[in-house]
Parts: sequence; structure tokens; C-alpha cells
Amino acid sequence: MKNKPIHTKKSLEKKRRKLRNKSTPAERFLWSHLRLKQLDGLRFQRQHSINNYIVDFYCAAYQLIIELDGEVHNNPIAEERDSKRDADLEALGFKVLRFENKMAFENLEHIFDWIRDAVKEKGNLK
Repeated sequence: MKNKPIHTKKSLEKKRRKLRNKSTPAERFLWSHLRLKQLDGLRFQRQHSINNYIVDFYCAAYQLIIELDGEVHNNPIAEERDSKRDADLEALGFKVLRFENKMAFENLEHIFDWIRDAVKEKGNLK
């Protein structure tokens, strides 16, 4: 039996496009530094779907997901949902890094360091 594809589901295409068009300032800022392989030649996609989830940024080469969280994520219900989502994605072999929106503006180099560390960690598993 053939495995069902889990990436870029056609049914989520409109929602992905809508999310790209309504990106938060933090997402736009981080994307301006990730796009076009600016970070160590890593290719990222934004608003990429995996199963029924749409992730903010995705690097396929290292199965790395970057999520930026705003205030809407700072409540117990959202935190539980995010935790389940991360566990589901990690069970599929993805590495999820979460950052608060403000970190994109205040600590961009630290985000890059964490991304590099995750790439090294995933790279050693290949």
C-alpha cells in the first residue's frame, strides 16, 4: 500500500495563500532573512502544509519547522494545542522550533544560532 502524501495538500492551498497574504510583521521580517537561501544556503518555504497543519517556515532538507507565536498563543488552550501539534509533527520526524514574535526583532541572531544547531543535529542523523 502506498503512503499518503503529507505535504502541500491541495485542500489547504487557499488557506496557505491567505496566511501568506496576512503574515504578521514578525513573519514578514523573519521571511526577509530566510528567503532566497540567505541563511547558510538553507531553502525555506513559508506557510507550508504538513498533514493538516500549516507551518510558518519549513526547511525540507533538514525536516525543520520554524513557528513564530504571538499573543494569541499565550493561553492554556493554545499552549495545549501547540504542544499536541508539535508532538504530532515530531512523531513524523520533524524538528519544531518555536519563538515568540518579538524574538524575531530583538534576537534574530539567536534564532539563526538555534536554526544552525538544529541543522547540525539533524545533519548528524543522516
